[in-house]
Amino acid sequence: MLCLSQHDILEAVSLNEVMDVIETALKLDQTGQIFMPPRSHIEHGNGTLLLMPCFTKQSFGTKLVTVFPENASKNAPAVTGVVVLNDAETGVPTALIDGRILTAIRTGAVGGVSVRHLASNTAKTLGVVGAGLQGYYQALCAMTARNIKDLYIYDLFEKNLTVFSEKVAEEFPEVKVHKAASSEALLEASDIVITTTTAKKPVLPNNKDLFAGKHFVGVGSFQPHVQEYPKAVFDACEQVFIDTEHALEETGDLIIPLKEGWLSRDQIVTMGSLLENGVDTTELKKKTTFFKSVGMAAFDLLASQLVYEKAKEKGLGYEFKM
Repeated sequence: MLCLSQHDILEAVSLNEVMDVIETALKLDQTGQIFMPPRSHIEHGNGTLLLMPCFTKQSFGTKLVTVFPENASKNAPAVTGVVVLNDAETGVPTALIDGRILTAIRTGAVGGVSVRHLASNTAKTLGVVGAGLQGYYQALCAMTARNIKDLYIYDLFEKNLTVFSEKVAEEFPEVKVHKAASSEALLEASDIVITTTTAKKPVLPNNKDLFAGKHFVGVGSFQPHVQEYPKAVFDACEQVFIDTEHALEETGDLIIPLKEGWLSRDQIVTMGSLLENGVDTTELKKKTTFFKSVGMAAFDLLASQLVYEKAKEKGLGYEFKM
């Protein structure tokens, strides 16, 4: 079994390669070529345990994730986990992969795929609300997908903003990084806006005019009572795009708008159908678009398989004899 650390993963694959495999996962899911048992979602105390199994003809795997929102005050990551990759024929474990960094990269890549297909080709400014690990990789993938000149970041913790700015400067030195005074200031300045917070209430102002003609990516809300986006985004959008149908049952960013009548079911489209049907998104890119991601095990499995294969090619990781 090959053990792959954060360093190994980052050395093994590029962001464009991960975005490509995410597109493959979306198409395979859309055409029923992936078996994903229901995700186990267990809340205990102040934390959440997620178990995400997934099967294809080539392999199967399970991601174990913990989400502890209060960890920011304990100097510990809010999201951690591991991925176990298995051979489909024998069931033998082939890899143990750092789930925290894999989750961050594949989630960033999911947002990046939406930027590829829904954001204006001329978008130059990006805003990220939530300057943690998820926000960082969302920013990197968005800046890989579009020629971003200015990045605006907003977070309640000053330390997060400083670390985020320094890391982005290392990867994209040509991009000017700005610490936004508020989420409203960030929204006004940005062509693309990504939210990656643990907030339970909307983090953006409820002003329809500020949402016009922009692309939004919602990542933070993964529970029915948690809502990052206000009514204004649904007033501004003709369609809302999702990564999986499960999102309709999991996130308050869809459940609440549907319940309140801000959004109708026929306005919601899966990204997989958009990609599989080869829809021309030229006109969509001129409008306000909202992509909501809750994630699915198919992303982890295909990203893990990609990382495993590339790591083997490059001689990365530590071989653990069972």
